[in-house]
Amino acid sequence: MRLDQLVAGVPGVDRVVGDGAVEITKLAYDSRKAGPGALFFCVVGAKRDGHDFALDVVEAGAAALVVERELVVDAPQVVVADARAAMAPLAARFEGDPTAELRVIGVTGTNGKTTTAFLIREILEAARIQCGLLGTVKQIVGEVEEEVERTTPEAIDLQATFRRMLRSGDRACAMEVSSHALVLHRADAIHFELALFTNLTQDHLDFHAGMEDYFRAKRKLFEREPETAVVNVDDPYGARLAGEIDCVTFSAEGAAADYSARDVSFDAGGAEFSVGETRLRTRLPGHFNVANALGAYAAARELGIAADTAAAGLARAARVPGRFEPVDEGQEFAVLVDYAHTPDSVENVLRAARRLTSGRLISVFGAGGDRDRDKRPKMGRAGGELSDLAVITSDNPRSEDPATIVAEVAAGAEGQAATVEIEVDRRAAIALALAAAGPGDTVVIAGKGHEQGQEFADGRKVPFDDREVAREELAKLAGSA
Repeated sequence: MRLDQLVAGVPGVDRVVGDGAVEITKLAYDSRKAGPGALFFCVVGAKRDGHDFALDVVEAGAAALVVERELVVDAPQVVVADARAAMAPLAARFEGDPTAELRVIGVTGTNGKTTTAFLIREILEAARIQCGLLGTVKQIVGEVEEEVERTTPEAIDLQATFRRMLRSGDRACAMEVSSHALVLHRADAIHFELALFTNLTQDHLDFHAGMEDYFRAKRKLFEREPETAVVNVDDPYGARLAGEIDCVTFSAEGAAADYSARDVSFDAGGAEFSVGETRLRTRLPGHFNVANALGAYAAARELGIAADTAAAGLARAARVPGRFEPVDEGQEFAVLVDYAHTPDSVENVLRAARRLTSGRLISVFGAGGDRDRDKRPKMGRAGGELSDLAVITSDNPRSEDPATIVAEVAAGAEGQAATVEIEVDRRAAIALALAAAGPGDTVVIAGKGHEQGQEFADGRKVPFDDREVAREELAKLAGSA
C-alpha cells in the first residue's frame, strides 16, 4: 500500500514529509523488526524513545517513519500528534479493517476477564460460530493455541491477529481488554459488537493515579460505542457504569437485573443456578465463577445465541488453566492453584475453597514487586482472615527486595485468625504448606496461576510453574512417606 493512501484522512496525522508514493509492506514499532518496506512508529515510551532508533531502522531499509517531530533522516516521515495513538487506525487500515467483519466481544474488569472470555468462546463454539480468543493465558487463532506476551497486544500485532483469524475461518473473537491497553490506545480502531464489564477492585495503582482514574480507564471501552454493553451491577463500579450508559445488566446476587441468578447451589463438580426458566450448570466452582458464567451467558444471549445452546456451552466448558486449577497426585488433601493476585480475588478464592473444605484451609501467596504497594497489606489481611494457616512468600519480586515485599504483605495478616508462616523462597513455601496439610485439608497456591516463570531484577525470568512445583513437592512427600 502506498504511504499517502495509508495515512489519508486518518485522525491525528498532521502531514507527510517526503515521498508519499513509497510502498509500505509492513508496520513496526520494534526497531529489531523494522526491515525493508517497513513503516516504523517512533513511539515515546517510559524508558525509550523510538525517535532515537530512526536512523538505525532507515539504514536497515525502513521505507518511512511515523514521528512526533521531524527528524533529519533520508526517509519520508508522517508527522502525527501521538505516534502510539496513530498505530491502531493505521494498522486497521493496513490490514483492511478486519473487525468490520469479525464479531469482537471485549471483556474488561479487574477479576474474571480470562474466565469470562473463555466461557464466551465456548458458548459461541457450541453455537457453531468459530471463535478466536485473545487473553492473559493464551490466544487461539483458527483453533490453534498460541502463546501470549501480554493480555492485550500492541495495536499493530492486534490488527494483524484479527486478519489472521479471518483467514483461518474465525468469525468471532472473545478478547480480554486491559486498562493499560485502553489508556495506551492498543484497543482503538476495533469495532466491538459487545463489551462486558466484570468488576473493579484494587489493582494496577502503580499505573493509574487512583481508583477513579482506574475506573475512567475501564470506561473507555464503553465510550467506543459497542453495539451492546453488558454490565455486572453487583459491583459498585458496575452499578455506577450502568447508571451512566445504555446497557444490559446482570447480577449473580439475585438483584434486579436483566439477567439475575436464582437458586444457586454448589457441589464438588461446580455450580448450578437458574436464569429465568433456564437452569445453568458450570464446572467452575465458587460464587465468583457464578458471576463469570452469568456474564458469559448474558453476553451470548445478547449476541443472539439460543438459551439451550448457551447452557450447553457453559456446561461443557473446562476449567481455565491456572484458575482454581486442581493438582491431584493422589494425596489425601486438595491442592488448588489460582491466579488471584489482588485483595478481592484472594478473598474470593479462599471463600470458594472454604466451601469445599472439611478440614483446614492453607494458603500460599505473596505480591508482585514494582507494582501497587498499597494492596500488599490488604492481601495479607484477606489471607490471614480466611485461612487457618497462611504461608506468605515471594511472587514476582522484579527489582524489589523479596523479603521487603513479604514483610509488607505479612503486616496485614497480623492479628488475624490464621497462623502465619513466612518463607521467602516460593518453592520452599509451597513445600511447607503441602507438608502441613492433612486429610480433608485444602491448600490454595495463589498469585501466579498459569504463569511459568518468576521475574527478578533486570528482567531475569526463572522457570517456575506453581502447578509443576506442587506436583514435584507432592511426589517428594509421597516418597518420604
